[in-house]
Amino acid sequence: MKGRRIVLDHVAGREAAALMVDGQLDDLLVDDDAAPRVGAIFRGICDRPVKGQGGMFLRLPGGDSAYLRGAKGLSPGQPLLVQVTGIAEPGKAVPVTQRLLFKSRYAIVTPGAPGINVSRRIADDDARDRLHGLGHEGMDGSDMGLILRSAAEAAEAGEVAEDIAAMRALAEAVEGDADGREPEALTEGDAPHALAWREWDAGDVVTEPGGFAREGVLDELDRLGGGEVALGEGSMVVEATRALVAVDVNTGADGSPAAALKVNLAAARMLPRALRLRGLGGQVVVDFAPVSKAHRKQVEQSLRASFRNDPIETSLVGWTAMGLFELSRKRERPALAPILEAL
Repeated sequence: MKGRRIVLDHVAGREAAALMVDGQLDDLLVDDDAAPRVGAIFRGICDRPVKGQGGMFLRLPGGDSAYLRGAKGLSPGQPLLVQVTGIAEPGKAVPVTQRLLFKSRYAIVTPGAPGINVSRRIADDDARDRLHGLGHEGMDGSDMGLILRSAAEAAEAGEVAEDIAAMRALAEAVEGDADGREPEALTEGDAPHALAWREWDAGDVVTEPGGFAREGVLDELDRLGGGEVALGEGSMVVEATRALVAVDVNTGADGSPAAALKVNLAAARMLPRALRLRGLGGQVVVDFAPVSKAHRKQVEQSLRASFRNDPIETSLVGWTAMGLFELSRKRERPALAPILEAL
């Protein structure tokens, strides 16, 4: 089926959302009820500093622990508003930041970063002027900043104004709860259905129960469990270990230089989707099929182009002395493997 379709359902008892593009699973969001959601905001209590690293461990509700980088000037016992930035590895503290963002479909309110800004993706001058006007009107009297997202360009003025007002009210309510001597959860963060509405654009949305089965999402999930990704005559295998994510690219029966370059370029195009759907992050090491140094440049250019539009922050580190390619990817989603085991 051609086009983009959002499917809202549940998988293994968890809320989930799938983005189908031309009948193929392109993105997947699954709730993680075992950890705080990315974007959740807490009043944490500073617990103990990490000497030599400039970090601070904080106490969260329920006995959980968070870790804040760049914590200069903070002292144990001090209350602090923090926002979850990623998924914690097993046995480690939840990563948090002091830079709060109150994000919705059209607007992002930014306490501590004043100014009215419009997404650079909006090139039309009239649209930018109109949105600047809505932003100044909606944030009048506030010292908080505002970013109007690219989705606001096609939205009705009333919808954008409501979004701004809602995010401003939430930000002011949270800042009003900054004081307190005990840790407290102030916002839960968006669940997959809300995230899909906020981040994805599609002409069709399926909300009826059982949508994953009817739309072929469950079949796609079955294929993800094996770790192998078909690349024409070659293939790519994605395996998560405790230390890193290993990716092995194979040419198949044809070992010629032309076949190696072809399968490597295909792997570079498919890698963001393969990692995104499996919820994999951290250190990623790719063992591409052997090619010349000149062809390595082509592979790296293809990687950079592929990750440019990926929603998860990824840093391309480069080639190692052994010819492997290293990436560092933010952990923003729970790993899919444990969820598939529960199906």
